[in-house]
Amino acid sequence: MRLPLIAVAVTLSACVPTTPPVPVELPILGGYRNDADQCRRVGESAYTNQFLDDSADLVACPVGVENLGVFVTETGAVQVDAVGGYALYSVPRG
Repeated sequence: MRLPLIAVAVTLSACVPTTPPVPVELPILGGYRNDADQCRRVGESAYTNQFLDDSADLVACPVGVENLGVFVTETGAVQVDAVGGYALYSVPRG
C-alpha cells in the first residue's frame, strides 16, 4: 500500500524540531557555542538588564532543546528565568 504524499510530508514535518518565536524582550545576538547552536547569546534590553553580569554571558535556550543537560554541565550555566518558550541562563565566563 502506498501512502499519499501529503501523509508522508506531515509525518516528516513532525520530526523537525521547532524553535519558538523570539520574544521582543530578548535581543538575540547569535549562537552561543557556534553559529548553529540553538542556545543563543542575549544582549541588553530593559528586561535583560536584571540578569546581565560582567563575569557571565546571558544565554537563551528553547525550552526542551535536546542536550540541554549537557550544555548546563559543560558551561556551568545557571537558569535565571524563562520567557516566551526560552530558558535564560547565566553562563560564567571561563
